[in-house]
Amino acid sequence: MKTSEDLGTVIQLDLRSGAAELDTAGALRTSVARQLGRAGLPEPDDPLFLVVDTPAGLTDHQRQYELLTAYRAVGEIRILVLLVGSAPGSYAGEDEAFQPDRRLVRPAVLRASGTALLWAGDLRSARTALEQPEPDAPEALAVLVDVLSVPDVYLKVLDGLGALPDAVAAPGVRLLEQDLPLEVRDRAWRDALLRFAGEDTELAPDLLATASSGADLPEPLRSLVAGRGGRDQRHREPGGVADSTYLACAEALDYAEDALAALRSLPGLLWASRRQTFETDLDQAHQALGEYRDLVGTALRGGGSGMAPSAAEAAARLSALGLRVPSAEGMGERIGEGLREFAGKLLGQGLTLRSVAQRFTGLAGRVEPVPGSALVRKLADHSTEAVSRRPAMGSGPVATGRGALPAAALAGLLGALWRGPFAALAIAVPLVFLAVALLGASRLRGAGGPGPWGWGPRAAALGGAAAGVAVAYAVEPPLWLSAVGLLVGLGVAVETARRLWRTAIDSWAAFRATTALRGALEGLDALLAEAVREHWAVEERLHCADAARSVAGMLRATAAAAAAEAVPEPERPTVTGAIGTEPLDADDWLTSASVLETDTFAVPDDGDSDWASAYAWQDGASWTEPVESAESGGAADPWADRTAGVPRWLDRENGEGGPELVAALAGDLTDAAMVAMEPYWGAVERGQAGALAVRRTEERVRDLLSTARRHLQHNGVLAPPPFAADHRTRAGSANLLGTDPRRVADLVGTEADRQAVVQLSSPEQGTVLSRDPAAAVWIRFAPEAVRDEVEKTWRTSGCVPPEQTLWTSSGRYAGLVRLTPLRMGVVDTVRSRQSSPADGLDPYDHEDGDSW
Repeated sequence: MKTSEDLGTVIQLDLRSGAAELDTAGALRTSVARQLGRAGLPEPDDPLFLVVDTPAGLTDHQRQYELLTAYRAVGEIRILVLLVGSAPGSYAGEDEAFQPDRRLVRPAVLRASGTALLWAGDLRSARTALEQPEPDAPEALAVLVDVLSVPDVYLKVLDGLGALPDAVAAPGVRLLEQDLPLEVRDRAWRDALLRFAGEDTELAPDLLATASSGADLPEPLRSLVAGRGGRDQRHREPGGVADSTYLACAEALDYAEDALAALRSLPGLLWASRRQTFETDLDQAHQALGEYRDLVGTALRGGGSGMAPSAAEAAARLSALGLRVPSAEGMGERIGEGLREFAGKLLGQGLTLRSVAQRFTGLAGRVEPVPGSALVRKLADHSTEAVSRRPAMGSGPVATGRGALPAAALAGLLGALWRGPFAALAIAVPLVFLAVALLGASRLRGAGGPGPWGWGPRAAALGGAAAGVAVAYAVEPPLWLSAVGLLVGLGVAVETARRLWRTAIDSWAAFRATTALRGALEGLDALLAEAVREHWAVEERLHCADAARSVAGMLRATAAAAAAEAVPEPERPTVTGAIGTEPLDADDWLTSASVLETDTFAVPDDGDSDWASAYAWQDGASWTEPVESAESGGAADPWADRTAGVPRWLDRENGEGGPELVAALAGDLTDAAMVAMEPYWGAVERGQAGALAVRRTEERVRDLLSTARRHLQHNGVLAPPPFAADHRTRAGSANLLGTDPRRVADLVGTEADRQAVVQLSSPEQGTVLSRDPAAAVWIRFAPEAVRDEVEKTWRTSGCVPPEQTLWTSSGRYAGLVRLTPLRMGVVDTVRSRQSSPADGLDPYDHEDGDSW
């Protein structure tokens, strides 16, 4: 859709007052610059001037019109003069056919191409000749100027006038304005600002988990966070110093574990050399681990991330230790693209500025390399003292295996089924357990007293033997059965002794030493891998973290400005204007200066700074309250039921706001932020995302928020602002305003006849209009924002869509405009004179007039 910026900016000038100050080119350019600056708009290449004047002012202000036509601009200058009121007198006297109000004199400078006159003799359009219109109708003029200030309508009217004789016509209009009540628009704007800004709240646990995983990040941010370059590749170069030291320690631990396995077997109980071999191998493992610990410490202190003078020097030191730092080529070039994609994704999901800022702050913390000092502190967790404390050498008694006591008792019972002289064999099984206890205590010296290992099984075996002798005397088994029982009992005793020995070794503190050393080795290697991983792409990650924090700071500053904008304005002082001494209406929050606007546009007002602002509508409550007649006590006029002073050719429909109103406005603000941040991503890619870039971006965001504010004031809610994203589908009038688009369809689709519009001409002026209906130019226009709804209504109702409907960038007005040409001979064009009317020369004096 074409926007106002695409078509140009309509510059408004009121020559009815303050024209004397515009008598030089510099004064005119200053006035134009002040108006554009106040609106935050640049100097247009093809300026569109809308000049309000009186018929008499055409000749009185020849100097000003000459300056306008000679205005310095890159492109074409277009001038549309809106004449208000009647002509000052007769051209030819009382006997002339054209009486007062029937002759229009214009200077020759206004006959140029791209210049046209629109003559509205009676803005209120009196119904009968008996009604005497007031000399001025500021409320009606404000509406008409507002409509003509829509660039689409301006250009269409100018083109239509250019096709008419003398490029002069009298307008007839019928307008429909669909908008929100002031209090509804005020509330929606503030709600949208607060929704856009958001609040600083903690992220939910599920969001924290997702954020920590980096699954929500685009590339290359996901790789920077996950450290993919360090995790997917080996951090130790094969055959390098680090790899050799690691393998030596791992091999020493393997030997110690093999010696421990040999010590856990039954021969380990019988031969003392098994323990000596294990202790020797364990000492060698301790020594090898110490060497690897020293190497890791050297890498952390001399080559860790953030500790070296430069990334290249740190990489060289790590390489000398046999460590591999993966290449990060191309990562820095895509950081700006990744940050922009991430911001667009979050803002596109409807997240608030502060919520997005939180995620960017979290991103900075995740992507930033861990300082080398923090990693060095982790070495203490794998020191010799820490490893020694884990298995507490020589502490605690040796445990007894599960089921050892019943097995010892059973073995003693089976081995003692003897009587007579053979009863002495009953002591064989208890002697086995006694030997095991003595040997175990010798092998596990330093592990404490025998405890359950020494006394429990021996006592159970003795008890079983005594019971076996008693059973033998009672049962008197044969000798072969007693011999079998002894063999079985000895077998059970040996197996029980073997299990007791394994349990004793497993409970021995030295057994856990190999496990602790293995854990320390893996922990040190993981710490070394982390150091290498943290050094990977260290400069790119630092750059990304700084840029993410800058984005977060900029977003928070913008959110603070938006929240400040949402604070209600204080009470305004009363002002005097064309409608009397009344306080500024509720719309003043839009017409006043925004807190988002920069000092660049804070230009002091003067007499002609904003002439139309004095014609602002009064309190919206009067729109719905009928105006009572003093004589009858009833409604004085059906049109006055809307608002006092509203012309009868304007119908105003005010909705109460649709369900998507606040969301649409918040989306507009989000689009403004995204557009403002576009140059910032380039600064990120160039590595210039510093305070200056952030400050400039904040200023651009504030400017665009002010633009959104002004757009809402002038174009309403329906029309998207110029920076709105193309992919966004904007809701219709029903969901934004709560109004029925059928009224727009009915009005724009009305048959083109004289009853469809109200002619803005006085009864006397009406006699100079052309009587040919075919000579009139009709303009139908409606907001582009409701085009789909209007065309759907036409199809549904069976209405034939009118040809050449103008779909405008403004979302407030729809209607019909008829341009009726004047009769031949009504318009006279006079040459410029060296002297001015102030010297006593009147161009309406026939004797002195020099006409073309």
